[in-house]
Amino acid sequence: MHIDIITVVPGLLDSPFAHSILKRAEDKGVAKIRVINLRDYSTGKQKQVDDYAFGGGAGMVMMIEPIARCIEALQQERTYDEIIYMTPDGVTFDQSIANELSLNQNLLILCGHYKGVDERVRERFITKEISIGDFVLSGGELAAAVVADAVIRLIPGVLNDETSALTDSFQDGLLAPPVYTRPAEYEGMKVPDVLLSGHEAKINEWRFEASVRRTQERRPDLLRNRDQGESDGTSNEK
Repeated sequence: MHIDIITVVPGLLDSPFAHSILKRAEDKGVAKIRVINLRDYSTGKQKQVDDYAFGGGAGMVMMIEPIARCIEALQQERTYDEIIYMTPDGVTFDQSIANELSLNQNLLILCGHYKGVDERVRERFITKEISIGDFVLSGGELAAAVVADAVIRLIPGVLNDETSALTDSFQDGLLAPPVYTRPAEYEGMKVPDVLLSGHEAKINEWRFEASVRRTQERRPDLLRNRDQGESDGTSNEK
């Protein structure tokens, strides 16, 4: 997978992609992440990429011209499966979207900034608009890193345990069950006996029941969505 990220503050993305699973994915040659500085596509002496909004109002707006030059130049290099704009009014990112995006080969992510981008950018170039929640960040860079992390970890070969991503929370519409490791007892707190039994079927049954209980307690909305999906013949996975 190849992911290009367009930003006006590329330094914000240095750390997320230089460590852990994302760095491992690059080292293995499974994924390539490239951060593009939008200011490199500004023709102005000051490398300006924003301007005042027509009609007035507070805040600046990212201009269409440098964005168009950047995207069109990148499209000469490869064909993108999706051109994503990180914006608070996009569809809320979830595991099903991560699963869907992980099947693609080339993604381009545009990070919003200031008061957003000229609407004509969205009309002309953007194929998917994504939000990571109902709150506002200073820019789309951290949100883009969240999306990249969630997507890349699903690619075969990235995680050491190939089944790990398949048992994450939300993959089957449920939260993950509690997990334990050594010691089996700590200050009177014991690991459930079934997890020490070695009986795979009983362990799987316990984990499923624990997932349902935890989801009911913490995210009952997920159970409602799951039940609705089953009743109308749809699935949580895409």
